[in-house]
Amino acid sequence: MRLIAGLARGMPLVVPRGSVTRPTSDRVREAIFSSLGERVVGAAVVDLFAGTGALGLEAASRGARSVTFVEQNRAALQSLEQNVAEFVRRGGIEPVVVREDVFRYLRRGEKFEVALADPPYGAVAQQLLAAGVRADWLVVESAKRDVLVIGPPWELTREAIYGDTRVSILKPA
Repeated sequence: MRLIAGLARGMPLVVPRGSVTRPTSDRVREAIFSSLGERVVGAAVVDLFAGTGALGLEAASRGARSVTFVEQNRAALQSLEQNVAEFVRRGGIEPVVVREDVFRYLRRGEKFEVALADPPYGAVAQQLLAAGVRADWLVVESAKRDVLVIGPPWELTREAIYGDTRVSILKPA
C-alpha cells in the first residue's frame, strides 16, 4: 500500500499483521478523493477508525490544512504512528493522533470540513451516522452488503461500490 497522490505520492504505508485493520485499497482511495475533489485542499479533516491512517494521510498529501486521526487499537496505532512519522519526515504537516474510542471522541463536538470513516464492517457504520459527526462532508466505507439507512441529519450525495466495499458520501441535510 502506498499514498497515491500529492506531496507524499508513492510513500509506502506500514500495515499491521493479521486482521487488525482493513486498509482502504488504492482504487477506493482514488475514487473517494476524485469525488471530494478540491474540498480537501485547505480543509480540517478527521480520519475516524484511522487504522493505518491511509485515508487521512492521503488527505494531508493532497493539501488538507490539518488532519486528526482517531484510533484505539494498539497494533493499528503502532502502524499509524510509523506512517505519520514518515509522512512528517517527507515534509508533510504534523497530524494529531488521538488514542480514543471514536464514539467517545465524537461527543467532544469538534467540527471538521471533511470526516473520513472506515469503521469495522457491520452495524458500526450505521451507528456512526447517528453519533453526532460534525462535518461539511462525511465519507463512510462499509461492506457492500451493509446498506446504510440515511436520513436526517445526513443526505446522500454519492454512493458507489468497489468490489466488497461501499462508499457513501454524505453532507448535512
